[in-house]
Amino acid sequence: MGFRIARLTDVLAGRKPERIPFIDRMDFWQRGLSWQDMLPNGYAGMSLEQVHQALGFGMLEWKYPYSYRYKNLELLIERDGELISREFEPEIFDFPSLWDDLPIDQPGTYTTTAISPAGRLTCEHRMTEEGLRAGISRAIMSSHPVSSPADCAVFAAMIENSELIPKFEPFRQRSEQLQGFGFLTPKLSRAPFQALLIDVFGETSLFYALYDYPRQVEGLLRLLDERMQDLLERLSGLPVPYVEMIDNLEGRMTNPRLFRKYLLPTYQEYARILHGQGKKLGSHLDGDLKPLLGLLAECGLDVCESFTPAPITGCAFEDAWHAWADGPLIWGGIPSYYLEPGVPEDEFKGYVEKVLGYASQRPIILGIGDAVMAEDQIERLAWIVERVEETPVNWD
Repeated sequence: MGFRIARLTDVLAGRKPERIPFIDRMDFWQRGLSWQDMLPNGYAGMSLEQVHQALGFGMLEWKYPYSYRYKNLELLIERDGELISREFEPEIFDFPSLWDDLPIDQPGTYTTTAISPAGRLTCEHRMTEEGLRAGISRAIMSSHPVSSPADCAVFAAMIENSELIPKFEPFRQRSEQLQGFGFLTPKLSRAPFQALLIDVFGETSLFYALYDYPRQVEGLLRLLDERMQDLLERLSGLPVPYVEMIDNLEGRMTNPRLFRKYLLPTYQEYARILHGQGKKLGSHLDGDLKPLLGLLAECGLDVCESFTPAPITGCAFEDAWHAWADGPLIWGGIPSYYLEPGVPEDEFKGYVEKVLGYASQRPIILGIGDAVMAEDQIERLAWIVERVEETPVNWD
């Protein structure tokens, strides 16, 4: 029978589906094996949608339903010192992460310089051959743009002079193209603290900045929060059941004290806004969540997407399952580790059977955490699809 998107939307709406939804991303797998010219027989030449349909495995895709136009700003992008892009008042999805705005088809160091009347900021991203073989979806930031109070002022001016551009119609068109087999998730920027931690300062620099010049850091957090709340309010014009932030929480980095101060009230407010529109809020949380299980249960998030348990992280599946009896909903739960060829077959099948035992009793969206990777065995994924189809849904 294969996956049908109604299984996912039923769960998000609180209805009992016909079968447990099993849906996630295979873009790493396809991109990485294509780069290596190692796609298995029968899959070469297929689109990503066709791969998912051939397997009966639901397709998760992300897309920004908006962008920002940065006024009075010039954006220069170089690859290994050669200018490849120069744009005035660029319209981009998210600075400085530049997710979806940098090419990912060849290795190199990408240097981005933003020049504004307030000053200039520079950051670097790197794409390696190893990353291309793995099929990663974006170049990895290797140098962050903000490292001083003066940089904070420049970044603040950039935010204040940015204009939100809704992209609802392209989002709708792409959603229709997936034809009920794939689910297009509106992708949002990170929550303000996570944005500063991962993209703007980097981990170590942010912790120093919170001590050395907290006023400027708090000012950036307020600006980013105001911008996010404005975006969320304007999503009332986008008829979708669910939106997702890409926060990549790691409980030893964003520890419980920081989460309680910077993310708990943020998530609660964002959930309030979206719940008022009839939408559910999730976040892409593929790190070690064990230190945050209790806080996540009270933060207002409806969904923890890409939940990646042990052995990839220190959080056992059972730990989250019991801590989140009343939410958030797990989306994920099967770490990609078990699809690797070096894992014994009985260990792989035993783990999946254990998770299916839980999943047959309570709402869940099964997926592969963080995604199906280039080294993963497609035969094992097909076996999980078969077992999901055979597993009854005994949810109350």
